[in-house]
Amino acid sequence: MTQAEREHENGKEKEKEKDREKEKEKEQRGVKRPIVPPIIPESQQEQIQSNFIVVINPGSRTLRIGRATDTLPVSLPHVIARRHKHTGQQRYEDLWLLREGLNRPESNEQRQNGLKMVDQAIWSKKMSNGARRIPVSADQARAFNKQMRPAVLDPSSRVKWTNTSHHPEFLVGEEALHVNPTDSYNIHWPISRGQLNVHSGPNGSLVAVLADLETIWSHAIQKLLEIPLRDLKYYRCILLVPDIYNRQHVKELVNMLLMKMGFSAIVVHQESVCATFGSGLSSACVVDVGDQKTSVCCVEDGVSHRNSRLCLAYGGSDVTRCFFWLLQRAGFPYRECQLSSRLDCLLLQQLKETFCHLDQDISGLQDHEFRLRNPESPALLYQLRLGDEKLQAPMALFYPATFGIVGQKMTSLQQRSQGDPEDPHDEHYLLGTQSKQDQSAKAERKGLSKPPGFDGESSSQNPDPADRGHSQDLDAGHSHSDCLMAGTDMEEPPSALLSRKTAISQFEGKALGLDKAILHSIDCCASDETKKKMYSSILVVGGGLVFHRAQEFLQHRILNKMPPSFRRVVENVEVITRPKVRRRIEKRKLKYKVYLLSV
Repeated sequence: MTQAEREHENGKEKEKEKDREKEKEKEQRGVKRPIVPPIIPESQQEQIQSNFIVVINPGSRTLRIGRATDTLPVSLPHVIARRHKHTGQQRYEDLWLLREGLNRPESNEQRQNGLKMVDQAIWSKKMSNGARRIPVSADQARAFNKQMRPAVLDPSSRVKWTNTSHHPEFLVGEEALHVNPTDSYNIHWPISRGQLNVHSGPNGSLVAVLADLETIWSHAIQKLLEIPLRDLKYYRCILLVPDIYNRQHVKELVNMLLMKMGFSAIVVHQESVCATFGSGLSSACVVDVGDQKTSVCCVEDGVSHRNSRLCLAYGGSDVTRCFFWLLQRAGFPYRECQLSSRLDCLLLQQLKETFCHLDQDISGLQDHEFRLRNPESPALLYQLRLGDEKLQAPMALFYPATFGIVGQKMTSLQQRSQGDPEDPHDEHYLLGTQSKQDQSAKAERKGLSKPPGFDGESSSQNPDPADRGHSQDLDAGHSHSDCLMAGTDMEEPPSALLSRKTAISQFEGKALGLDKAILHSIDCCASDETKKKMYSSILVVGGGLVFHRAQEFLQHRILNKMPPSFRRVVENVEVITRPKVRRRIEKRKLKYKVYLLSV
């Protein structure tokens, strides 16, 4: 046999092998095979070091950031001051304690009605000695407070404005808070009520907000964590997001952290799940009372139940503003105090955290004092007499009408994702193609198993009962997928659809009290067994409910309002404000501590 003939024979054998491989692929096509990850020897696997993981917990008012090995995170005000680009540019500052819906004609009436409900609740609950609490009128304190004049402690307060003589392009954190209002800087809070603070004002676009976040986070990593930005390619990131989040915003944040800041990898996790792990719990109803929003969610075995997620558009800053209103009713001696002033907002925040409580046994008029230290002013000492105002302000969380907010959406539920036009393989695409793939795979398997001379038409006219049942299952799965893609709108008649949307709109327009929101969230759980778990473990995190006796107060209200059927079977309603593990950790920093248990 010549060389040419041998090469010709070898070519024929190779073609036959290719044909056999193609036949084998056709036989196996449509059969779902599990994707087995490649086995990597342990010696070759990359060991993740905890000190090369950065945890970021961005809040509306406070940014908490640190390495996974840090005992506590670094905390700084989540604010940035940007220098004006042009001389004579109009100054702009994002609102802090002020918000929309406060100056409506009905606001004051609603505020008064809410205060009446608060007073009624205070009177109805007995003190620990069994006696009724004697209400104290604001008039009794006003007569004393109006006579008070400040005493000068020091001609100089020794507090200075941030030095901007070198004209820095931006300032972050405490430096931004203490920028002189006469300097040419705009003040921006990039996160508002748990979401990116996108608005129509200056620097309110999504691109500008992301740029502010990148600047603040980069500054904190470089200056406070002492990590050079060029070394972030060796670091991984854990980003905590709210339970009800904007998918598009999270996508942009992930893109910023990976592509612009340069992290090598990122894990995005929900705050409620992190809070349960950080406190050493497997299941809990997580109540996160933040500065501007309150979220409630039931977590079971590390899974956040979608239907139980609830977000209330009020938090600690609303309590501070309500406390200021009550102080004014009582003749607050610092009459120059303004909600539009950053320094006055800081003072009011401090007074709220110092004076307010949820202890029914503290009653009657009490005298207090506080110091005022503002730049370019003397240090002053004020005396102040207060009664029930210290209890009324935090109780507004349970009677949010006291905040006087009118015409705003106060309750948010988890909404379906609208899809991502930039992602051709989003959840809508997967739902639409999954059942079609199942059908085509089944059809190909049936086609390959036909014996010679099989009449396809006769089989389709008289199908096997088992095949018929499976085909119906596939059809049902396909229609279910279509329903998921189109939402429930397609399967409901117009009247039912309108009724459902109206009910949701009315519910979201209501301002639920904190206790009612917890009960609603637990009631949305699927089974009674899960509901029992949630009633037995209510975990309170965040800095908006850090008041004396808040734990006992919330527990009492949940016990009184929970359904009688569960009151008989739930052995103990436990409200956890200080977890049994790591009691030294402040509960406002608890969500950050997830890495201690997960890394």
